[in-house]
Amino acid sequence: MEMRRREFIGVIGIAAAWPRVTRAQQGERIRRIGLLMLVAEIDPQAQAELAAFVTELRHLGWTEGQNIRIDQRWANGDVGRLKVLATELVDLKPDLLVGQGSAALAALQQATRTLPIVFADVTDPVGQGFVESLARPGGNTTGFAMFEVSMGEKWLDLLKTLAPSTEHVAVLSNPVTSTASFGKLYFQSINAVARRFGIKPFSLAIDNEADLERRLSDLAREPNSGLIVLIDAFTYVHRDFIIDQVARHRIPTIYTISFFAEAGGLASYGVDLAAQFGQAATYVDRILRGARPADLPVQQPTKFKLVINVKTAKGLGITVPQSLLVTADEVME
Repeated sequence: MEMRRREFIGVIGIAAAWPRVTRAQQGERIRRIGLLMLVAEIDPQAQAELAAFVTELRHLGWTEGQNIRIDQRWANGDVGRLKVLATELVDLKPDLLVGQGSAALAALQQATRTLPIVFADVTDPVGQGFVESLARPGGNTTGFAMFEVSMGEKWLDLLKTLAPSTEHVAVLSNPVTSTASFGKLYFQSINAVARRFGIKPFSLAIDNEADLERRLSDLAREPNSGLIVLIDAFTYVHRDFIIDQVARHRIPTIYTISFFAEAGGLASYGVDLAAQFGQAATYVDRILRGARPADLPVQQPTKFKLVINVKTAKGLGITVPQSLLVTADEVME
């Protein structure tokens, strides 16, 4: 955590030292961006995402305090606050809005159907009804998707490769923010291929730490069990607790975002969330210069990151196959 905080401060320090790409002309209107973040402002990962967004905007000629203003709202992981925060941002009459994750995007769309919205870190935006199609999103919304539901097969394959004896797999998600939407889509994709891997999957819908600790204890008593942790508001905010509990109960676990494995989880396969926010800035730039969200196709990720934590594997008594070590983008020793 401390290392990431220093890295973020370094990024901001470098950005402050860069020459100004553009200067607001006298009388030029400062463009206003409303940013709705699902998590806490002090979260190092969220700050890395914000830093990537601000840095890319600066590269494109937009500097806060000169020609743009970014009004930020942070939900601190409380999904119930998103509707109020989204309304606050809309009332500020920004030029456009940016949302982090599915729950934030849903709140922004409820608050306005006219102001342009750019999203990042959203799973299957078509399946969830946020846009009409990837190529032609329609309406006032476009952005950058995390991955398709077919990723479920990759996560099962990775778990089975690391822990071949696995027979029962729990799929952890939040019943409020994901199980009713993309969590259900992922589970369906996992269930569709589970028989081929000799696995029986079941959904584990959790929204509090006490329930999670109890359910993981139950799971650990089931022989040959494993876990897949989906990314949502609850798992994002409580990632350290999840990693600690999984280690305590010695459950082989696959995560869908790299910062879990980097923080001590066994392995992860997914996108770089900070990079997604850097990409979102490119659409913000285009919209501020006159493009319509309906004409900007939703972008799917083209690069996925495989992270293996060898130290954690050893603690679980798992020998990581050389084939995984060779193909991994990052190996945590």
